[in-house]
Amino acid sequence: MPPSKKAAVKPQQAGGWLETVKTLVYALLIAMAVRTVAFEPFNIPSGSMIPTLLVGDFLFVSKYTYGYSRFSIPFSPPLFGWTKTGRILGSFPTRGDVVVFRNTRDTSQDWVKRVVGLPGDRIQVKQGLLYINGTVLPRDPVGDYEAPSGDGTRVLAKEYIETLPNGVKHPILKYTDEGLSDPLQVDANNTIEYVVPDGDLFMMGDNRDNSEDSRFQNALGFVPLENVVGRAQFIFFSFDAVYPWWQFWCWPIEVRWSRLLHGIH
Repeated sequence: MPPSKKAAVKPQQAGGWLETVKTLVYALLIAMAVRTVAFEPFNIPSGSMIPTLLVGDFLFVSKYTYGYSRFSIPFSPPLFGWTKTGRILGSFPTRGDVVVFRNTRDTSQDWVKRVVGLPGDRIQVKQGLLYINGTVLPRDPVGDYEAPSGDGTRVLAKEYIETLPNGVKHPILKYTDEGLSDPLQVDANNTIEYVVPDGDLFMMGDNRDNSEDSRFQNALGFVPLENVVGRAQFIFFSFDAVYPWWQFWCWPIEVRWSRLLHGIH
């Protein structure tokens, strides 16, 4: 007796579900592998890197540029503690690289800053100017820049192009070069001279007067190479969330189209 149509369909349905599950598992494994060894997406929640990075930028970070540490892997298992730097296949970032790293006080947080100091460097800010190894970095004025403030308004700043000792040029924002009047606070425009320890990096935000970075030793301090996640490579999406999320008809005009696939320098 030939099999019924119902009996013939059941094995095909079971096989179809099994293939779907296998495809989803394979896709998940591939995605995790890419995220671990190649690229990982991040978004920018704060304005400390304006004008280079804006709130609402979504970027890809290359995981392979500086090698791999435990923070390259989901859940950060302590796998590479036997190495000197806590990394394998590792190399140091260069001055001027924009780097995503784990906060030194809370390693569950990802931060992004620019590398300005390498091991052995002497870093100091005097009257708003950055000095590396006793030499002031030149900065060329670009013009005025309207930067967003925390309360939603915009504040007028000065934009400059700063040149690092290795020739890398990048934009910075400055609101003032004057120091603080309160001696009990950290004066980001007039600091002590920091000496970067072996195996560490000195990070600063491009929004110089609105960045909590290595100048604040109690908040971030020097960043160990082990904490580095990767180099910020390019912006794949950017969204200026001015309107409420439910006003979907405004979504197209909130996309910063000119920043899509924009390289990070």
